[in-house]
Amino acid sequence: MQEDKKHGAITDHLANERTFLAWIRTSIGIMAFGFVVVKFSLFVKQISLLLGKETIIHQGGYSSIMGILLVSVGTITSILAYTRYKQTEKQLKAGKYEHSSILLTVLTGFIFLVSVFLILYLIQSTT
Repeated sequence: MQEDKKHGAITDHLANERTFLAWIRTSIGIMAFGFVVVKFSLFVKQISLLLGKETIIHQGGYSSIMGILLVSVGTITSILAYTRYKQTEKQLKAGKYEHSSILLTVLTGFIFLVSVFLILYLIQSTT
């Protein structure tokens, strides 16, 4: 019976590592999306020049701010993921676990707000 507890602890620690790595992948994705948003206006300008069309693009503007914000949130997400990983590891070693969904709630709220902002930005830029 003691081996079953040990085996369970090992699988719990491995699950904690998998969850941490999933959060790291998420943070990398958010940072990559932020980089794309920052470079989007430059890409549109180059494509329009390649096609021979004059397009007025406001350099910087909202896309730069939003892209930098996304990269920052990706960085913060990786830090919070590591912190959560270490907290969970400590709880598992102590034989207790308390669930917390604060990181999920904050990140979901942020992604929702960014989505609304990007939708409004795209609607404004197409009119």
